[in-house]
Amino acid sequence: MKKMRLLFTLLFLLVTTPIVFAQANADCTIKYNLFKGDYNAKNYDAAYENWMWCMDNCPTLSVNIYKYGIKIAEYKLENAAEADKAAAADLVMRVYNQRLEHYPKDKGSIYDAIATFKGEQGAPEEEVYSWLDKTFKEDPTELSPKNIYKFFDIILNKYKDSDTQRVFDTYDEVGEAIELKREYYTKKIDVINAKDSTSLSKKDTKNRKIYQQLMTNLSIVEGGLDQKLASISTCERLIPFNRKNFDANKTNGVWLKRAVSRMYNKECTEDPLYDELVEAYVHADPSPNASVFYAGILMKNGETNKAMEYFKRAVDQETDTYKKAGYLYKIADILRKKGRKSEARNYCYQALDLQPTMGRAYLLIASMYASSANSCGDDVVSKRMVYVAALNKARKAKSVDPSISSIANRFINSYADNIPTTKDLFVAGVKSGSIHKIGCWINETVRVP
Repeated sequence: MKKMRLLFTLLFLLVTTPIVFAQANADCTIKYNLFKGDYNAKNYDAAYENWMWCMDNCPTLSVNIYKYGIKIAEYKLENAAEADKAAAADLVMRVYNQRLEHYPKDKGSIYDAIATFKGEQGAPEEEVYSWLDKTFKEDPTELSPKNIYKFFDIILNKYKDSDTQRVFDTYDEVGEAIELKREYYTKKIDVINAKDSTSLSKKDTKNRKIYQQLMTNLSIVEGGLDQKLASISTCERLIPFNRKNFDANKTNGVWLKRAVSRMYNKECTEDPLYDELVEAYVHADPSPNASVFYAGILMKNGETNKAMEYFKRAVDQETDTYKKAGYLYKIADILRKKGRKSEARNYCYQALDLQPTMGRAYLLIASMYASSANSCGDDVVSKRMVYVAALNKARKAKSVDPSISSIANRFINSYADNIPTTKDLFVAGVKSGSIHKIGCWINETVRVP
């Protein structure tokens, strides 16, 4: 009899359990749709009860419970009475923590969001840093522009006197993360720009504006990082530092790449150590990037033909158009420094063929034009007309790449101050609006302003 009762109990459970689970799933779906409807209507107070039910009873139903829920929790915090602020802040953290538990795929972005939230709540710097460090270790590209700057600032202040290598490594890693972000957004913009401009959807127009703003933010952060690092990245400090660590890193491609890049960017390339670093780099990592730097020292040593072979090798090795454009630009910059302006301009245009939004290539051409004003003109007007050509290129840079507007504006203002004045044109008998041909290596026609 006892066995029979046990058997009936088991049969009952087998029959009723699926019904219970089915009912629970149905309730979850109903509550979820109710809170989602209120959320979409931006009625967060009405959404709150059904959302919390989902948080408590069906935490794995959809990631949207957390994506939408964070907005509801933040709204509650923003509108909470002072006495309820702590509990409301705890609710925000509960959303983040529950999402990490049930949907850990996007850990990096969640850690970054927590760091931002903690900073806004006035948490101690060490606590904010711990979340930024988690983001950095998970995926540096998930750091927001603002948090990239904050993270590096903390590292710099903490280790500039005790662990310079850590400061440099962090700078390089966040710089590489910025470049990856820039590559991602640039490719997104290029896809939109490739479409027919007369039939762009509102979504494309909106997205392009968002991507351009994100690129601007990255440029601002990058400039800020450079300013922060400037005090400890002078040639006087870099050369002995790299000399001290060179022997231990002669086969370390990553360390060599970063050391070479730092010395190149700080124009420490005349020191013999630079050549040694590049030689080691090209052997440790025969990459397109290494080939470009190696070609630079070949050119410095007078081996021009061999240098051009390495430039060509670097470009031919790369298949990604974004990276190839970057190498072409770097080649142009090296040639510019060697006074080979016409060739440098050709490489700039090759880079622009692959990446039309590379504003810095137009700025490089503009700077070469401006530096040639005295040698490409023989009187006041003809010399000043070279600045008109430079001004046109600087304006073009700003139009194709709004993210560099700040630096482009400095070029524009400088060149605009040097174009021919009304008096210059009157004295020379040159008519405003006429065509003017600039000679020498520039060989370009511009309109008289």
